[in-house]
Amino acid sequence: MAITGSGSLAISFSVFVISVAFLQKGAAEIVTVDSQNLATDNVSVIEGETATISCRVKNNDDSVIQLLNPNRQTIYFRDVRPLKDSRFQLVNFTDNELWVSLSNVSLSDEGRYVCQLYTDPPQEAYADITVLVPPGSPVIESREDVVSEGNETELTCIAMGSKPAASIRWMKGEEELTGETTAEEMYDRMFTVTSRVRFSVTKEDDGVPVDCIIDHPAVKDLLAQRHLEVLYKPEVKIVVTYPEGLTREGDNLDLTCIAEGKPRPHQIKWLRVDEDVPLHTVVTGSELYIENLNKSYNGTYRCVASNAVGEAYDDYVLYVYDPRAGEGTPPKIDHAVIGGVVAVVMFAILCALIVLGRYFARHKGTYFTHEAKGADDAADADTAIINAEGGHNNTDEKKEYYI
Repeated sequence: MAITGSGSLAISFSVFVISVAFLQKGAAEIVTVDSQNLATDNVSVIEGETATISCRVKNNDDSVIQLLNPNRQTIYFRDVRPLKDSRFQLVNFTDNELWVSLSNVSLSDEGRYVCQLYTDPPQEAYADITVLVPPGSPVIESREDVVSEGNETELTCIAMGSKPAASIRWMKGEEELTGETTAEEMYDRMFTVTSRVRFSVTKEDDGVPVDCIIDHPAVKDLLAQRHLEVLYKPEVKIVVTYPEGLTREGDNLDLTCIAEGKPRPHQIKWLRVDEDVPLHTVVTGSELYIENLNKSYNGTYRCVASNAVGEAYDDYVLYVYDPRAGEGTPPKIDHAVIGGVVAVVMFAILCALIVLGRYFARHKGTYFTHEAKGADDAADADTAIINAEGGHNNTDEKKEYYI
């Protein structure tokens, strides 16, 4: 069949109309695709570990899902991996999901990954991979190894090579300390964090642990610890070894000086305040011994101990009593015992009263006299009295005769 020019024009027009209709139909289908929900999640992963990226589609109409790296290179097209990097492995693939794992993550893997749905136009969702780098083991440095009580000490804690920057807290025993912290960026967004803390020490701080605690999303329970070493002057106490009671004339006196400090006291000496020590006093290191006391020995005796930090002392006041002092003292009355006895007696009396009360209550009743007998059948009170046993009518008259 021959086709004329006008016929060719008609055919071309018909093809054009059909093409327009097809495009219009395609545009309608794109609106339907746009109603699909493409979703993914951001991922934080520690350097060297494995990250999992997911692309999820709701109401998929058989559109193709693919995953692109930050350089827009296709990692997976459906369940096919065009990229040669074998660290990417398919975890799961369906018409609605694409799950891909990335092992041995490094800092160079950080960036924005693209989940793409092959519609017209394509839909995209973005998953940011953040690589965390834990800091190295923290180190505590001290301005001085040993500090004397009352002085200030300074400690420095350093946490190196972390991403993001770590935070540092200080604890002294159960007390939280406030430090001054600085963070320095090194390379590849890596940070070194330094924290300094200053505080005054007392002798109670000797041996107390100070902790530098590192807080970072890539690591838990990371800390460094240092025990304080504090020097302090001696603590002195005088103990009476003999006698146990009053110091009387003719008795012997034995005193012991107990001194503790850090470092240990290197010198202990005895003296008598404002007077000389009696001539026959025997001093042996930390002990003082006096024989045959008399009242002339009365006074204040002092033990002085010293070390590299300082010195301290304790006093004992001696008063010598008469030989028979305290012998005529009346025996002490134990008021607690007397009170206990009284309480027991009162309790016993109370119990007896309760028992008697219950006894009389149980034996309580109604009693009738002989005069009441026959009263129940009487019509009135007068008849009751006449009929009652023991009434006047039933009573024998007694006559009395006077001679």
